[in-house]
Amino acid sequence: MSSPAGESPSTGGRPITLGLGANLAQFSLLVAVNALVGGMVGQEQTVLPLLAEREFGLTGYTFLFTYVVAFGATKAAANYFAGTWSDRFGRKPVLVVGWLIAVPVPLLLIWAPSWGWVVAANVLLGLNQGLTWSTTVIMKIDLVGPKQRGLAMGLNEAAGYGAVALTSLLAGYLAAHYGLRPAPFLLGLSYAALGLGLSGLLVRETRDHARLEAAKHVGRADGRHDHLHADLSTRQILTHTSFREPALSSASQAGLVNNLNFGLSWGLFPLLFATSGLAVDQIGVLFALYPAVWGIGQLLTGGLSDRWGRKHLITAGMLTQATALAIIAVADTFALWAAAAMLLGAGTAMVYPTLLAVIGDVAHPAWRGRAVGVYRVWRDAGYAVGALMAGIVADLWGLRAAVWLAAALSATSGLVVATRMYETHTRRTANPGRPR
Repeated sequence: MSSPAGESPSTGGRPITLGLGANLAQFSLLVAVNALVGGMVGQEQTVLPLLAEREFGLTGYTFLFTYVVAFGATKAAANYFAGTWSDRFGRKPVLVVGWLIAVPVPLLLIWAPSWGWVVAANVLLGLNQGLTWSTTVIMKIDLVGPKQRGLAMGLNEAAGYGAVALTSLLAGYLAAHYGLRPAPFLLGLSYAALGLGLSGLLVRETRDHARLEAAKHVGRADGRHDHLHADLSTRQILTHTSFREPALSSASQAGLVNNLNFGLSWGLFPLLFATSGLAVDQIGVLFALYPAVWGIGQLLTGGLSDRWGRKHLITAGMLTQATALAIIAVADTFALWAAAAMLLGAGTAMVYPTLLAVIGDVAHPAWRGRAVGVYRVWRDAGYAVGALMAGIVADLWGLRAAVWLAAALSATSGLVVATRMYETHTRRTANPGRPR
C-alpha cells in the first residue's frame, strides 16, 4: 500500500515514519531501557574482582578472570541470535526474553557460596546483555532511518555506558559502606524488574520501520554496495561482515580490540590500582571515570560522525586508546591514572557509536539486524579475549605487561582501519542530490 513520502500505515493503524523527531517517545523509552541494560553490568565491575580475592580467596589472575570470559563468550553468542531472531520474529520478543534472563543474575551474586555461582551468573548476564543491548541498537536504527544513525548510536551507547559508570560508582560506595554483599547487587535486581516491565508493557515493535526503509532503499552513487543486495543468505552476511567487505570487516576487528580493552580493564584495573594502596571507593572512582567519559563523550561523537564521516574518527579513537593504555601502564598515582582513564574513555567514545553507524550505513535494511548481530559477536568476543589475554600475560609477566600489550593491539587496529576502511557515510561520499 502506498503512502506519503517517509510514511506507511502500520498494522495497528499508526502511521510509520522514519526519523528521530517523529519517533521521539519510543526512541527515548529505548534509551532509558538501554541505560538499565548498562546498569546490569555496572553492578559488578568494581565489586567482583574484590569479591574474588577477599571472599573466595582467588589469587591467580587467569582463574579470577573466568567470570569475564564467561560473560564475553555468552554475550557474543547471544548477539548473533539477537540479530537473527529480531529479523525473523521481531525485535520486541527478543528484548523481553533478554530481560527475563536478567532477573536471576543479582540473586545468584548475592547468594553465591562458591565462585562457580558467580561464573553461572555471568553466563546469564552475557545472554541478557547480548539479547537486550543488540535489540535496542537495532530498534533505534530502525526508528531514525539513514540520516541520523551516528546520533542515534551516540545516544544509545551514552545511555548504556553512562549507566555502567554511575552504577559502578554507586556499587563501590555501597560496598565500601555496607560490605561487598548484598547491597551493590540490589541495584541490579531493581534494574532487571524495571527493564522487564518497561519492555513488556510500553516498548513497541519496530520491524515495520526497517521494512519501510528497505522499500525505499537506493544504493550508493558510486555503486560500491551493489553486491550487498536485499536477498543475501545468512552465510553471506556472516562472511561479508567478518572478512570480505572492507568497511564491515574493518569495523568488526576494531570492535573486537575496543572491547578487548574493556575486558582487560574490567578484570585487571582494580587490581592494578590496588597495588598502590588505593581504597575501594578510590578504585570505584577510577573505574567509573573510563565509562563516564566514554558515555558522555558519545553524545558528541555520534552526531559528529554524521557530519565529519566515520573512518577518521574511528582511526583517531583507536590511537587515542593506545596512548591512554601506555600511560596507565607506567603510572602509579591516582591523579595520573584518573587522567589516563578519561583519555581512554574519550578514545572509546570516538569509536563506539561510529562503528555501529558504519554497520548501519553498509548493511541493507532487509538484513541489518543480522549484520549488527555478527558485528557484535566479534566486538563482544573482545571481552573474553581481553580477559584471557590479561590473565595469562599478568600471570607470566605482571599486570603492567598486559596493559602494554593492549596498547600495542589498539595502535595496530587503528592502522588497519586507516588503510582498509573506506568512508561509509553517504553525505561524505555521494552526490547530495541523489537519494540513498
